[in-house]
This record gives sequence, C-alpha cells and structure tokens, in this order.
Amino acid sequence: MKTELSAFFDRVRPAIEATLDGLLPAESSSPVQIHKAMRYSTLGGGKRIRSSLCVAAFAAYKENWKPILPVAAAVELIHAYSLIHDDLPAMDDDDFRRGKPSCHKQFNEAIAILAGDALLTLAFEVLARSSDFPADRMLEVISMLGRAAGTRSGMIAGQVLDLEAEGAQITAEQLEKIHRSKTGALIGASVWIGAYLGGAPEGDVERIEKYSDRIGLAFQVIDDILDTRDGKDRDQKKATYPGLHGLEQSQAIAHDLTEDARRAIAPIGKSAGLLVEFCDYLETRTH
Repeated sequence: MKTELSAFFDRVRPAIEATLDGLLPAESSSPVQIHKAMRYSTLGGGKRIRSSLCVAAFAAYKENWKPILPVAAAVELIHAYSLIHDDLPAMDDDDFRRGKPSCHKQFNEAIAILAGDALLTLAFEVLARSSDFPADRMLEVISMLGRAAGTRSGMIAGQVLDLEAEGAQITAEQLEKIHRSKTGALIGASVWIGAYLGGAPEGDVERIEKYSDRIGLAFQVIDDILDTRDGKDRDQKKATYPGLHGLEQSQAIAHDLTEDARRAIAPIGKSAGLLVEFCDYLETRTH
C-alpha cells in the first residue's frame, strides 16, 4: 500500500532528476571525460532521500515546492560527490555503486577524484546564483551545507574518523560521532534547509533541528543493521552499531531515535505529516 510519503517522493524524484540533468554540464561539452563522469555518477540512480527530504520539509510550509528544487539538487550533487570519493581505493575501495561500476572503475581514479571535486564545486555555484530566495537566507544555507560537508562535524570529519576506526576498538561516543558526521550531518542539513527556506517560524526551526539530528543518526544506525545482515561491514572491519552494541540493542537505539524525532515535530501538526511518515519509513527499511 502506497503511503502519502512514498507518493510524494514518487512525484518529487523525477523533478529532482530533471533539475540535476539541467544543472550538470552536457556530456558533449569540453572537457568531455569529466562531464561524462559527473553525469554517470549523479543521474539515473539512488533513492534521492536527502533531496526529497529537503523538498518535503519545504512543502510543510509552502504548497508550491518547485522553487526549492535547485537547492535540493545541490544537496544531491554534494551527496554524489561524497559517494564517488567514498568508493575510491584509498577510502572504502568499492567497485560497484547503485548496481553499476563505481566512477573510478568506469573511468579511472584521477577522473573520479576530479568528478567528485567538480560536483561539490557545482553545488555551491548553484546555491550562490539562486535568485528564488533572499540573499541572506541563501548565505545561511551555504554556510549550513559547508559545515555539513566539512572537517569539524561534517562528512569529511566522519570519513576520517571512520577510516581511523577500522579494526580498532572504539567507544559508543566515538561511534556516534562518526555516524553523526559522516551521514547524519547532510541528512539533517537537508531537512533544516527545506524548512528554513520554506519560512518556518523560529520555534519550528528549533524543533526541525532536533528532528534532523535524530533522523540523521537513525538513518545510519539502520544502515549498519542492514549492512550487518549481508556481512558487508564485518568484511571491511568497519565500526558499526551492531558490532558495538549487538543487533537487538541497535534496533532499540534506532527506535528511540525515531521516537524522539516524532516527538520533536509533533507540535508542528499536520503540515509536518511527511516528516513524521519518514520516521515510519526508516523503521521499515529493507535496503
């Protein structure tokens, strides 16, 4: 049975795909190889969770969600960059991504590195030239995404900490920091940006911040649970929640996080219905 959330995401994904297609350089434009790699790694795959959440949060405050699409697409460009770099031999060394060869396998390692760099650069160019929202708001968005991708509490910090933790004994606090940074930061930023640009009042923004924090961490805890079932992270000696806490306790942690997220935005009411449904989606994920 299709939920309101899945129906909304089914409407949003093609719009995001079309926006990305328009923002990315054409394959025929010079230098051809880098543009082919950028498009190969961004288009035609992925669940578009982060960008769709950005749109869903915006839609809680604005009926017409079309103006947020370039911003949501910029989030997706940043995510695509991070996946290219995560797959590199020096990082997670994955040969496949979304059912096809990773960027460095399809092209080569140098082009993959540059394609990731180019996608990150393009994301901030897209945000900087936006004219759909006030300039001061866009500056805040750019700052937020910079932090979510950066070295203090963002994706790069999480990746470094994750690499350092391979095969090592780490504490629950260290593992939480890895997950909040590597995965949670961009997911949380996606929701916050949608609500903020949608014009959420200050009280709602604070509630959205708490919600974003909880679902960002829950998303990665559940990823760990799913990966543990197929043995992926055990093979790579990755630091995971099931590895540290056990499967049953990890499921309890994920449930507590999604419950906290629901409680955080309950005062917003029916307009936040899609965000509440996302908590249900997280707890029933199978892939």
